[in-house]
Amino acid sequence: MTYPNTAPNDNSAAPFEPLSSYREYPPDEMLARSRAFAAEMQRRRTTRHFSDRPVAREVIESCIETAGTAPSGAHQQPWHFVAVSDADVKAAIRREAEVAEAEFYTTAPHEWLAALAPLGTVQNKPYLEAAPWLIAVFAQRYGLAPDGTRATHYYVSESVGIASGFLLAALHNAGLVSLTHTPSPMGFLSKVLERPANEKAIMLVVTGYPADDASVPRLSRKPLANISTFR
Repeated sequence: MTYPNTAPNDNSAAPFEPLSSYREYPPDEMLARSRAFAAEMQRRRTTRHFSDRPVAREVIESCIETAGTAPSGAHQQPWHFVAVSDADVKAAIRREAEVAEAEFYTTAPHEWLAALAPLGTVQNKPYLEAAPWLIAVFAQRYGLAPDGTRATHYYVSESVGIASGFLLAALHNAGLVSLTHTPSPMGFLSKVLERPANEKAIMLVVTGYPADDASVPRLSRKPLANISTFR
């Protein structure tokens, strides 16, 4: 099996070009846009109740393309997204995830389980089959050329984390809901999805339309004063 887009990036002789893509807005429009986007993202909620309504592949492709615009260490772009809609593959992922979750719920510290309880997490994961799309996010720990040559990747966790945030924002912007699922251990995703050894599964993003009876925990987000300091 070959793995495209895993060759090391050579940016040593990258030419520079004018920043023609930048678009400036008048101060009042800038403020309005920033507030509108903040308000829109406040609407984003995580749910575990998904409809099986299909979502066009082109929508998922555009959202992953957005994720791929994220900044990365040395522009290595150390990420790979595997989008799954095949029912058999989703079923296999669910089986393996529930095995991992069963072990977690029997061995996790009481404090951790208590923190998760208000969120409604349980080891049974029907949404992994109900949702039309699962997007497995992989971090490429090093570059891998077809001849086996390796290249160091820098700030991999940070880069993939930023790209994952872009992905979640893009899915919300497209009118979908999502759930970040991080079963532990997650190695089964590499096996089920046949990924190369240089990739490590980071998370599974479940996405689609919400079920008609979807619900979310009654929670609040920390206010600006609690998450920022201006000096």
